[in-house]
Amino acid sequence: MSEEKDLDKIKQAVKRRKKEVYTPVVPETQLGFIHHNVDCIGCRACEIACKDKNGLAPGPRFRRVMYIEGGTFPEVYAYKVNMSCNHCAEPACLPTCPTGAIYKRKKDGIVDIDSSLCIGCRRCEAACPYGAPQFIPEQNIVSKCNMCVDEIDAGRKPYCVMACMMRVLDIGPIDKLAAGQYETKAMAPGEQPVRAVKNLADPELTKPSIVFVPHSKGKVE
Repeated sequence: MSEEKDLDKIKQAVKRRKKEVYTPVVPETQLGFIHHNVDCIGCRACEIACKDKNGLAPGPRFRRVMYIEGGTFPEVYAYKVNMSCNHCAEPACLPTCPTGAIYKRKKDGIVDIDSSLCIGCRRCEAACPYGAPQFIPEQNIVSKCNMCVDEIDAGRKPYCVMACMMRVLDIGPIDKLAAGQYETKAMAPGEQPVRAVKNLADPELTKPSIVFVPHSKGKVE
């Protein structure tokens, strides 16, 4: 009986959604992340801070520190890539949501999910090329990083940024970050950030709001 009710709920949501036409949001300012792949020590303090802030049980991770290793002796290398929701300019998750639970904020471009509208269909999870949406089985909903919007609205930075002991993770206007024109401890003078690194999905898919200070072996040719 419960499954029938859930199916009926999904059908009604899809029916309502089909009447709407998705219009991409062009924000006044697009906030984004910057991560220094080389100076990151992989302590995962950002992951723990994020899980604590969002009350996440073991399993779902809104932020993930990934270890990239390669090469052959003696030319070996290793670096870290720190990822969460990238609050994309053209989010793949948003238009797939049948209930309109996913939305992009006009003032800062943050992509968020209204949990009261989410029906746990997991279409957004399948659509995202970066694995950002996370299924919360206890609540039968999908959730993800929202850049700690309550902190942003209070004039502070996200928990993950504040927890980073090496100061290799930060936020700012993505256009200025990409041009190296935004002052941040995550990037030393003279360093030039890039929008893509190896082993990550092509940024042209969704135009993610994240840049990296890359490892020499992580640069995309």
